[in-house]
Amino acid sequence: MLINDPATHAAVSAAFDAYETALTTNDVAMLDALFWNSPHTLRYGATENLVGYDEIRAFRAQRPGGDLMRTVVERSITTFGHDYAVANITFTRDGEARIGRQSQTWVKIGEHWRVVAAHVSWMEK
Repeated sequence: MLINDPATHAAVSAAFDAYETALTTNDVAMLDALFWNSPHTLRYGATENLVGYDEIRAFRAQRPGGDLMRTVVERSITTFGHDYAVANITFTRDGEARIGRQSQTWVKIGEHWRVVAAHVSWMEK
């Protein structure tokens, strides 16, 4: 199996960067576009378990849009073949003593990379 093909890695990195920008600027339309529109999509958040694109979209629509900036401390993206990748980060937020963790599974669907599963959690330092 081909691991971290440069072109695939660059494409997933660009998709991940678009996600990070959309998240921190509360670009809900872009966030919605980057998730797979399927009842099989999952997002387990710090306080919620969302199953299906519709639940994820509804959560994003009602979530407060302020204070979303964060600093990515570590980032790891690994691609497998040309259509599958995992992305993991740790992050901090001003005024937050805990370390945030995020994992995403990305799949190339058609010509676009989409998040099919995501998880966000906090841990004590």
